[in-house]
Amino acid sequence: MTKRLAILGCTGSIGQQTLDVVRAHPEAFSVTALAAGSNASLLSRQIQEFGPKLVWLGDQQVHLEATRPFQRQVGLQGLLELVADPDVDLVVIATGGKAGLLPTLAAIRAEKRIALANKESLIMAGEIVMAEAQKHGVQIQPIDSEHSAIWQCLHGESVERVRRILLTASGGAFRDYPPERLAQVTPEEALRHPTWLMGKKVTVDSATLMNKGLEVIEAHWLFGVGYDLIQVLIHRESIIHSMVEFVDGSIKAQLSLPDMRFPIQYALTYPNRLPNTLTRLDLVKLGKMTFEEPDLTRYPCLRLALAAARQGGTYPTVMCAADEEAVNLFLAGRIRFTAIAQLVQQVLEAHQGLAHPDLDAIMAADQWARERCLALAR
Repeated sequence: MTKRLAILGCTGSIGQQTLDVVRAHPEAFSVTALAAGSNASLLSRQIQEFGPKLVWLGDQQVHLEATRPFQRQVGLQGLLELVADPDVDLVVIATGGKAGLLPTLAAIRAEKRIALANKESLIMAGEIVMAEAQKHGVQIQPIDSEHSAIWQCLHGESVERVRRILLTASGGAFRDYPPERLAQVTPEEALRHPTWLMGKKVTVDSATLMNKGLEVIEAHWLFGVGYDLIQVLIHRESIIHSMVEFVDGSIKAQLSLPDMRFPIQYALTYPNRLPNTLTRLDLVKLGKMTFEEPDLTRYPCLRLALAAARQGGTYPTVMCAADEEAVNLFLAGRIRFTAIAQLVQQVLEAHQGLAHPDLDAIMAADQWARERCLALAR
């Protein structure tokens, strides 16, 4: 049967690649709902092409140019109603930042299947999100290439038999820069990722390796494994997207060329697999693959994220919010690249954590961290 999709963040990198998968398999998918932040022109073209029933745009004052009929949802409540619509089978959460949290919870409570690309939902409120998912019998299907790889490696396996999870990282745009050069790098340099095509925030987080710290926290919640069992490896080729080692010494790995449409399609089609025309991996042409441990002095954001993960409670929320504001400051040319980690550390050191926060406490910690980060940057 055709799966009816709601795609949040449809004009971003993951959202657009999700629609590539839909184009490639029109017999398998239809688009019931589209939601975007501010890119009205691209959203209008997507409405024209896919004919969704429901549409949401963050900027309520902007007119959408499309001749096909649609119902426009308004405000936060309209977005939450969109993901819960009875004509939606699967919700793709591809928004960035904390904007994905409340829609993710609304989709869970409506008992929708979820394909999740929004890290922040689990970083900020993993305990709450996973408890709600268990309560409502909802499976969260990861889109991130690393978590998709782990998910595939764990298929048919028991988590109790896992010795460790090996999360791979490209090392980002500056993996070969001497440390003294990092203070002078520009946003343009940071956005030239060596292997992946991603949004700006994720690309900068890849350069600092903050994204890998966030993914460690995400893996902890998605798969129910302790932090001691999750290890990060630098894998420059970005061919192995992650590995799982079991207690008997066997290691499973998931490999493909670095193209997000592979994990997106798997999340959309699970438990089935569909053929596609994406470029296949040629192991002979690849020749070799390399691995190395990350240097935590070179990547202080990874060190900070791992520490916040172990502190738990509101610390991951604060770390995530401070990083988002610091990255925005860097992209705007207001701080140096190396100041991202410095600001995040200062905010974390000033925070008085709460062990088991409710949603209101999480939102308050998020707001406090953003204000504190901006105040420190003045």
